[in-house]
Amino acid sequence: MSDHLLSTRGFTRERGVALLDLAEDMADTQHRQVKKLPTLRGTTIVNLFFEDSTRTRISFEAAAKRLSADVITFGAKGSSVSKGESLQDTAQTLQAMGADGIVIRHSSSGAAHVLATSGWTRAGIVNAGDGTHEHPTQALLDAFTIRKRRHGDDSRGRDLAGVRVVIVGDILHSRVARSNIWLLTALGASVHLVAPPTLLPAHTEGWPVTTGIDLDEAVAGGPDVVMMLRVQRERMTEAFFPTAKEYATLYGLSVARADRLPASSLVMHPGPMNRGLEIAGAVADSPRSTVLEQVQNGIGVRMAVLYDVLAGERAA
Repeated sequence: MSDHLLSTRGFTRERGVALLDLAEDMADTQHRQVKKLPTLRGTTIVNLFFEDSTRTRISFEAAAKRLSADVITFGAKGSSVSKGESLQDTAQTLQAMGADGIVIRHSSSGAAHVLATSGWTRAGIVNAGDGTHEHPTQALLDAFTIRKRRHGDDSRGRDLAGVRVVIVGDILHSRVARSNIWLLTALGASVHLVAPPTLLPAHTEGWPVTTGIDLDEAVAGGPDVVMMLRVQRERMTEAFFPTAKEYATLYGLSVARADRLPASSLVMHPGPMNRGLEIAGAVADSPRSTVLEQVQNGIGVRMAVLYDVLAGERAA
């Protein structure tokens, strides 16, 4: 059990595999006629979203409800937060209301860590995305999806040793990329980053990755997984590439590029997709695409994370 899930940095292979195995167990329960488990009955989980994200919020809501937790979803827009209430005030209010777990999504990098270490609340904290820092549950569901596609019903206990992953696009602003880098490499995969020079972080020397600026060269290398990232215009304060057309030409996963991948290669995208920019619609809808599986797998993974963070709290 863990007190919080803030990051995948520092994950060991054993911790990663254990969480993925737990997610397998949770996912299996979702094929039963009665999908709800009594595991977190009496527990109150607050979804504290300072940023919009329909799919992540709904996924966490579904996961919590299927564990029989009471769920409160708190959106910052139209709330006292938009009137100037601080994160400290909000956290202390939720503590007074008896929140056992807080799932937080925030535009500031490090917000989840601050909440977990501040002493403002005793709740277990799950990071649902903080600024350009991390999005650990997205990385977990991505790893779960890769492992499931490769090993099927024989996934339990397995890591991702030998899997070659290419992550393409807006690395600079992507918390999904960062969480995937730490988790996938902890599980034994190799990770290669491809982006325009303006969208590669300036300092990646300490990262366990290789980098490049040529997508065609990366495709020619025959990767097992190509993970396309959304171009995050809302986080861009300047022009990072001349035009959308040029970006799509050089860094979009077109039908022609996808056709040059090995037949077994997977195509991933964390969503929401900019079809025709990062990825061609026909590729996103092809059999090699795991986009909808990623969404489906997110519920079991987030059930596992909530159980991991909160079941120990309740037993204590």
